[in-house]
Amino acid sequence: MNCKNRLQLKFQKASFAVIGIFKSKNPLNILLLLVFGVLIKLPLFLKPTIAAVHTEDGIFFKWILDILRPSGSANPVLYSFLAFTLLFTQAVIITRFINSQRMTNKATYFPGMAYLLITSLFPEWNYFSAPLIVNTILLFVLSGLFNAYNQQNAKGSIFNIGLALGISTFFFFPSITFIVWILFSMAIMRPFRLNEWVLCLVGLTTPFYFYAVYLLINNEWSWQTIWPNFSVNLPYIKQSLWLAGSAFLLVIPFLIGSYHVQDRLRKMLIQVRKGWSLLLLYLIGSLFIPFVNNSDSLENWVIVAIPFAAFHAMAYLSTSLRIIPVLIFWLSTAFIVGYQYFGPGW
Repeated sequence: MNCKNRLQLKFQKASFAVIGIFKSKNPLNILLLLVFGVLIKLPLFLKPTIAAVHTEDGIFFKWILDILRPSGSANPVLYSFLAFTLLFTQAVIITRFINSQRMTNKATYFPGMAYLLITSLFPEWNYFSAPLIVNTILLFVLSGLFNAYNQQNAKGSIFNIGLALGISTFFFFPSITFIVWILFSMAIMRPFRLNEWVLCLVGLTTPFYFYAVYLLINNEWSWQTIWPNFSVNLPYIKQSLWLAGSAFLLVIPFLIGSYHVQDRLRKMLIQVRKGWSLLLLYLIGSLFIPFVNNSDSLENWVIVAIPFAAFHAMAYLSTSLRIIPVLIFWLSTAFIVGYQYFGPGW
């Protein structure tokens, strides 16, 4: 074997080794996930972006920005730190969720790795924004819906699910449309009980009730304050080859993962099958969000990252061709680095 062939073999082994690190469930992998996240999102800290308020953002997010503005204006990296903290926390939560619910045939760190990789495809998905905060709340809602499957009396959990969604609307108002996803999910995970559906809606409206009381006490009551303008329009997206490349690397692994989910569906437990249905409905619902009170920014589209990460994890884990996950990972990484340092940049 000549020197060139030996170098090629070493490179191949190194490429497979990187994927292999996240394939296993090792407690040390959370540190490696952190290092990977910092490296793949390094421009987030080198070129920080000051968070801005959009028309669809809720009162809670506006309050947060008002509190952060003095420090954030002097040190914009504060927003980068907060955004990265949210992204990494969400990556850890989705990893533990997928593993604890046995959504894949073995415990792995691929969901978290995929989430950090996916959110690096679009610079706007790394900004400190209301939709990014809402992603954390939606992970809580998703976990609650799964746990309700085995609960004999799930009234408390269902109320909390509605309450969490109600709170999320005070960060990002378009998230209220997820109530449709929640009701569909309840129909899938549990026998229909009208009192549970009503309880979920009561939980959803509870934050609005207390906010209305607060406004009345302070003589600030108005329907416009309680219920902002609600409109559905086509979002404007500036076309570019870089955007097309990001979309390609988002969709192709999703299609591969979807194929493997469908292929293994009959071998899965009923709860796991229903779980993948929930994630697919989650994705469909999240694709509708950017059309509600839309803005020109891609920030609102970060809502789709969670279900995409789950399907991407299946693409990394389930394919019999070992080269497929390696190609997905290194093509995505090379594209992201090219975008950051040789393309439009972050």
